Amino acid sequence: MSFLRAIRAEFAKVFTVRLWWILLLVLFVYVAFTAGMMAGVFGLGAGGLNQAGLGSSANIPNLPDGALPPIIYSLASSMGYVFPVLLGALATTSEFRHQTLTPTFLATPRRGIVLAAKYVCLAVIGAGFGAVALLGSMGVGAPLLSLTGHDPGLSDPDTWLLAGRVILVMAIWALVGVGLGVLIPSQVAAVVIVLAFTQFLEPILRLAGSFWDWSAQLARFLPGAAGDALAGSSIFSTFSQSAAGSEALQWWAGGLVLIGYAVAAGVIGWFTSWRKDVT
Repeated sequence: MSFLRAIRAEFAKVFTVRLWWILLLVLFVYVAFTAGMMAGVFGLGAGGLNQAGLGSSANIPNLPDGALPPIIYSLASSMGYVFPVLLGALATTSEFRHQTLTPTFLATPRRGIVLAAKYVCLAVIGAGFGAVALLGSMGVGAPLLSLTGHDPGLSDPDTWLLAGRVILVMAIWALVGVGLGVLIPSQVAAVVIVLAFTQFLEPILRLAGSFWDWSAQLARFLPGAAGDALAGSSIFSTFSQSAAGSEALQWWAGGLVLIGYAVAAGVIGWFTSWRKDVT
């Protein structure tokens, strides 16, 4: 029962502040806008803009008709994953910053239970973030694909399998955020690292890795690449694989790699910060 109480306490900590719904709202707008823009551009494709009288589209590649909906729908995780990571990291680092760990550990002295409860709580919330992100990518992308003459694939079971994997990916990304928050208790440092790595460093590493076969093999194990592999599709993986000629990890392997990052960060953080005196 103490574990269930700890889980309820973690949910209360998250939902009693405004951060979660602000991040959720920004996530939805960001993913919906990106999906709408890409569905319109790639839906028309090379030559489509000319036929519609909207200008030249010589630089817009044509994608196979069946490949386009998964790329658009997977934007929910391939572009939106930073939000559950931030939430998980902030939910953990705020405990150190505001010293709420002190009463938490007094109420639940077994710190492993507290950390496990935080993982469970943020995994559930991360899955919710994934569902909202899919509402943005599919809710906007599917109608635009239909308007540009493409089958949105909503009757295809693979589309809904992709949706389920996207929700799973977002849940695991929230766990990565928790692990990072345990590893790096400083809230400012954790946020800077998350934004710098996800928005700058990893995209450069994945792009650079696509030029050689050996580096492409290594780049498959980067967190973003592993998340894309688990989801089953992403625009970045589509073009990087075609450039390097390498295959992404199997979906289950991508999931294990991503979970490995979350567990490794949490385990290291357990020994370096979580067990220390927080008063």
